Amino acid sequence: MDRQKLQRIGVTAASSVAAVLFALVICGIILLLTGRSPSHVYQTMWDAAGERRIQYDAIQRATPLMFAGCAVALGFKMNLFNIGVEGQYRIAALVTAIVGTRIGFLPAPLHVAVELAVACICGAAWAGIAAFMKVRRGVNEVIATIMLNAIAISLAAWLFNTYFRYTQGNSQNVTTRPIPRSGWMPDIVKDQLNGFFIVALLVVFAYWIVVFKSRFGFRLRASGHNDVAAKTSGISSKRMIVTALLLSGAVAGFIGMQQTLGDSHAYSSQGFVDGIGFLGIAVALLGRNHPIGIVLSALLFGLLAASATKLGLIKVPQEIVQIIEGVIVLSVVIVNEASGRWVDKRTQQRAAHAVEHHLTQQGVTA
Repeated sequence: MDRQKLQRIGVTAASSVAAVLFALVICGIILLLTGRSPSHVYQTMWDAAGERRIQYDAIQRATPLMFAGCAVALGFKMNLFNIGVEGQYRIAALVTAIVGTRIGFLPAPLHVAVELAVACICGAAWAGIAAFMKVRRGVNEVIATIMLNAIAISLAAWLFNTYFRYTQGNSQNVTTRPIPRSGWMPDIVKDQLNGFFIVALLVVFAYWIVVFKSRFGFRLRASGHNDVAAKTSGISSKRMIVTALLLSGAVAGFIGMQQTLGDSHAYSSQGFVDGIGFLGIAVALLGRNHPIGIVLSALLFGLLAASATKLGLIKVPQEIVQIIEGVIVLSVVIVNEASGRWVDKRTQQRAAHAVEHHLTQQGVTA
């Protein structure tokens, strides 16, 4: 590995760590202004992170964030902003739950495989609407996906409440009909850690192979970095836009599967944590769209959310974690921009020095 690549990796890692530390400092100041001890709050969260139950909870919370981070990062690599992850996984979860109840005759592994395929297809199909609008009508994908989010959430709620509501006996938990046991994703640790964590790691690995190690990934990154240069090399930007958004939507379809197939074994409009799609943007940004960074960022956000359950014991509102998450996002944007400008400046200086050295050598030999 050459020196320049090591330097880029070091700058990338340092900028992400700096963003997190900056966020903790800002939140510490906020805690001081409200009359609370930052060291006490952070120590409580740190101690909670050492508990096995909290660790399993953190991994459970991080699992959908890994899917969301990969889905967003696929768009970023094509210079696309897929803000529609939230709607894509809601539609996928509802349709998967409905299909899952109707294919109970299948054996367990095949039943789960079909459900996952349905989730991918539904997520990709919903993202495909934005892709079609982008390449055929020039509609900005940010506007299209945001509007599709609202449509998807409302459509899923209407379909659920009108056609697929199901209540067992006197239970207050309103869901779709329960999925047969053959369609459940088994637990790694009973009632604490679901098998979708393994699926998430496999998806992250597949993301690494596709984006960084394949010919398609090279075309994707080349087209996203410089559309004009890619066109001159024979790469169809429209085809890459469609493919990137379809892949992004397909991965987004997995986000709700842990809840649907692993926890509730049905679809419930109240069973999902709001904002997972938007947290995926934070995970991708903090992880710098790299697979290792996405996993670590997802685990960080999962650990923050899991350890927040201990804050009530010291009379600190759990919303402080949401503030930390929000400041981390802002910090990432600021630090990434600053580090990006520094890297660009260093690259220009190095190039100028190389040119000057080459001209000097030419003059000497002449």
